[in-house]
Amino acid sequence: MFGFTHDEAIGRFIGDFLDEGPDGSTRLVDINGRIGYDREGNFCQTHCILADITERKKAEAALLESEERWKFALEGAGEGVWDWNIQTGDAVYSRRWKEMLGFAEGEIANNSSEWSSRVHPEDMPRVMAVIQAHIDGKTPSAAIEFRMLCKDGTWLWTLGRGMVVSRDANGKPLRLVGTNADISERKATADKIERLAFYDPLTDLPNRRLLLDRLEKALASSTRHNRHGALMLLDMDDFKTLNDTLGHDVGDQFLVEVTSRLQAAVREGDTVARHGGDEFVVILEDLSEDALAVTQAESVAVKILHVVSQPYLLDLTLRADLKNTLSYHCTSSIGITLFRGHSLSADELMRRADTAMYQAKAGGRNSLRFFDPEMQAVVAARATLDRDLREAVREGQFCLYYQPQVDSAGNRTGAEVLVRWRHPRRGLVPPVEFIPQAEATGLIIPIGRWVLETACAQLVAWEALPKMSHLTVAVNVSARQFRHGDFVDQVLAIIDSTGVNPQKLKLELTESLLLDDVEDIIRKMTVLKGRGIGFSLDDFGTGYSSLSYLKRLPLDQLKIDQSFVRDVLTDPNDAAIARTIVALAQSMGLAVIAEGVETEAQREFLAANGCTAYQGFLFGRPMPQWEFSLPTGATAREV
Repeated sequence: MFGFTHDEAIGRFIGDFLDEGPDGSTRLVDINGRIGYDREGNFCQTHCILADITERKKAEAALLESEERWKFALEGAGEGVWDWNIQTGDAVYSRRWKEMLGFAEGEIANNSSEWSSRVHPEDMPRVMAVIQAHIDGKTPSAAIEFRMLCKDGTWLWTLGRGMVVSRDANGKPLRLVGTNADISERKATADKIERLAFYDPLTDLPNRRLLLDRLEKALASSTRHNRHGALMLLDMDDFKTLNDTLGHDVGDQFLVEVTSRLQAAVREGDTVARHGGDEFVVILEDLSEDALAVTQAESVAVKILHVVSQPYLLDLTLRADLKNTLSYHCTSSIGITLFRGHSLSADELMRRADTAMYQAKAGGRNSLRFFDPEMQAVVAARATLDRDLREAVREGQFCLYYQPQVDSAGNRTGAEVLVRWRHPRRGLVPPVEFIPQAEATGLIIPIGRWVLETACAQLVAWEALPKMSHLTVAVNVSARQFRHGDFVDQVLAIIDSTGVNPQKLKLELTESLLLDDVEDIIRKMTVLKGRGIGFSLDDFGTGYSSLSYLKRLPLDQLKIDQSFVRDVLTDPNDAAIARTIVALAQSMGLAVIAEGVETEAQREFLAANGCTAYQGFLFGRPMPQWEFSLPTGATAREV
């Protein structure tokens, strides 16, 4: 007998033993018995159950031998073996499995988390879905490619395969056995083949084949989200001369640098591709759903024109006969077409962009053209406005108009300064036509500085006139101007240089200014307020004003927007808003003024509700300084 154990506490013994049969053969028998004792504790009987387990033991030995051969074969083939007890979470990993990940024999614990913690987070959902499908009996086995974390922190591509090898009586899986094979070399080869098929070998940009695929996806996305996209075809001007004179090696160096600049000029989700030779394509997605898409596409194209036209430092040592570098200048021409949905095919969009690009070249190069004539007209007009506006800043073509501000008795208390542009061909241009462009280009900074200087100088001149020495001046300050780093220093320098009384100067800010960095706004306002400068919040009620911010701002006045004043007699909502603004100003100890007052009935309503300061056509339109300085009620002819 062997393998025998006895539990004295319950008088039970179990074990296996060999039994010789009548024919001389031996059988392996399992014994399970109980020993009986009499009242004096003496052995008196035993009950045993014997079972022939010879065949079962042979089968188990064969299975163990088969598993060992299977594991040996897989190890020899370079695959790592794992054995997972699904119920307990225990797992066994083979030596090869650990080696693949860079671990020694004793560095991996025997639990399933050693595997799960090493699966790449991006791959885990797919891996678990495949395993679950097999466990649920939907697939004969589980197989999937995924990445695993190695000891040195790198990711190893593996092919994982597994199979449930045992289930309980209810079909619940008990044990999952599988392998991992290192497929990193095969993946690298496949990736290399894919890059050769879809990417340009020189610039590593998507080639024409992948470009068309990206364009189809952009069209599909545009359809789903009902947003515009833009296709740009970019051609380098006179690139052939560079290639012909300095060689293709230098030309390739130039194209690689162009690629880098293009990628830096677009958003992360946009596509830059090489169409061939010196032609590049840019796909812009998720533009506005309205006409603003034209402006957005134009903005990117202008940025590209700028960055591409900057000098290139080319290494001429690539040619054996040259030993230095060359600063090379090159411009580009861009054709643009917009799309929304699948109304046009990818091929048609390419043809349109190509047509627009050749129009840009024909127009003198270093420029952009839209395929749509109406879009191009908008762009051309904006370009002309920008050019003329820059000239206006250089030539000093601006002038100031003054609109009276009055008290309840109709007496002038001051004026709001309004800038006008004396265009040499178009005549007087109102602010609504050029201020947005000045804001977009940053020209509002020098224009705003000139307005403030001129207004302060005019205040100083009025101080010498007894009938005008009491007047104040309100100057509009744009959000971009106010956020400029040295705005406070500029204002203080103007105050000092002109000698103006700062208590007669009021800066008008808009609610849009409060959308960003309120703490910086408060800091700047506090510094200027300390010098005596006043502040008015213009267009109040039309934008965004958090009362928690509003009460912290060092304001002097709220201005009721003309959009509320216009219908204050006919629209109950506008009337309620006007009354609320007056009440709010009074509760915060602020003055209040209404703009856009055009009728006596409007003035009477405002006065009845506590607003006693006004500005509007009822009291005077914006006028040049010389007219504003005339006695009230006088005309130029009478003077």
